[in-house]
Formats: sequence, C-alpha cells, structure tokens
Amino acid sequence: MSDMTVFAKGQAELVEVRPGVHAWVQPDGSWWLNNAGAVTIGTAQLVIDTCATATRARRFLEALGEATGMMPKLAVNTHQHGDHTYGNSLLPGTTVLIGQEKMREGLRVDPIIDGCPPFWSPVPDWGDVERRLPDVTVDDALTVHLGDRRVELRHPGGPAHTTGDLIAWVPHERVLFTGDLVFSGLTPLVFMGSVPGALAAIDWLAGFGPEVLVPGHGPVLTGDDIGRVLDEHRRYCRLVLQAGADGIARGRSALDAARAVDLGEFAS
Repeated sequence: MSDMTVFAKGQAELVEVRPGVHAWVQPDGSWWLNNAGAVTIGTAQLVIDTCATATRARRFLEALGEATGMMPKLAVNTHQHGDHTYGNSLLPGTTVLIGQEKMREGLRVDPIIDGCPPFWSPVPDWGDVERRLPDVTVDDALTVHLGDRRVELRHPGGPAHTTGDLIAWVPHERVLFTGDLVFSGLTPLVFMGSVPGALAAIDWLAGFGPEVLVPGHGPVLTGDDIGRVLDEHRRYCRLVLQAGADGIARGRSALDAARAVDLGEFAS
C-alpha cells in the first residue's frame, strides 16, 4: 500500500489505489460499514456504491469531491444491500445510477430502510436518506466509457452474494471492485444468494487477474493477499457446504448443524 495516496476523513479513508481510481474504506468493515469507490478520468466520474447512512454517504462524497474536484456523472450499485445503496439519494440528482435488474427490484421492495428489525440493536440512524433506485439496469454486462478508459460492469452469471451482483473491472489499471463477493478478513455473508454460486464466483473473479482488489468490506488487497483471501473464501464456502450436508445426513436443524461446526481457522 506504500504507493497509494490516502486521504483520511474521520475514521474512514479515501485511498487512491491507482491514478484516478479511489477506494473508500470504512473500518472495521463489520455491519453497515462497507467499502465504496470511484473512477475519475478527465471530466467524467463513476461512483461505485454509496453508504448506509446519510452521514457516512456525505462523508464519502465530500472526501471524493475534495480529492478530485468532480461531481459524479454516473454511479453503480454492486448489489441491493442497504450499506451499499441507502446513500444513493445523496448523489447529485443528475447522476445516472446503474444496477443489475434483480438488484433494482430487491432494493425497491427492501423493508429495512423503512423499519429495521431489532436484530440490529441499536437500529442504525439512517438520517435523511430516501429509497433511490437505478435509472439504468443491466442483465449480464455493460461497459462504461470514461474518456479513453473502460469500466466493465459484469454479473457473475448466477446467484452469488445476492441474485443481482455486479462487479466493476477497470482493465487498464487492473483494479477490481467486487462488492460483497469478497470480504477481506471478515466472514463472507451469503443469505440472499447461493453458497455454491459464491464459491464459483471466486474462481470467476480470480480469472480477471487483478493487481488491486477492493472488497465490499475490509482492507484493500494487493499482491499475494488477493490469492490468499480468495483461497480463504473457497475453504470457507466448502466448510459451510459440508456442514449443511452433514446436518442433513444427521437429521439436524439448520441451527443445530451450524452450532456443531468446528470453525477451525475461521473461528476469529
């Protein structure tokens, strides 16, 4: 990370991972503390995800504006979850928002923005956010052109973290924004998609050959850390699949099967 420019903003950091390519990293990456980012080339800027609350979304957009002197013309959501989307309404009204077709529908019917269940206590203070849906939807792939640079928005081909995931691949700079297909140093979360699909998506992501990987949560990855974290995801997904199969074979409930798992290297 020594060659990356970092702009601190409160407890979060705007990291310039390549010239004109920024990652917004919110420690510690746990509930509602997501990563976002942007690609800025010439007079064009694409924002990748927003944040859960109005305060956090404003902090991100203000830091980005200070660093680039730009307002985003385009934005994309990597999936429907509120930590990546509730701040959409803080984007300029002229910003064109892109999302996968199933992601748009998921956000349209999402109940948490209106009434967060008591699972999260205290309930996050969203602030003055409003539900803002994508203006443009994509099924499998869309290429965004920012001057002479391409940003490829790609769907993994099936359910993974959710049914409507998108990644943003910046091929010239070899930077990959994965959304929540990757968690860096945190437990991968798959409760609205498919564990086999999430496992398959890891090989798909590795095929891009990124030099910088911006996960949905946790620190930015470079060099050997990319392969290390992807391998951890593979092992964890296989552990979950095996636990499910063992639970079925033993006639256990899902909760009892989960409690019986030896987490081993993943205990922390």
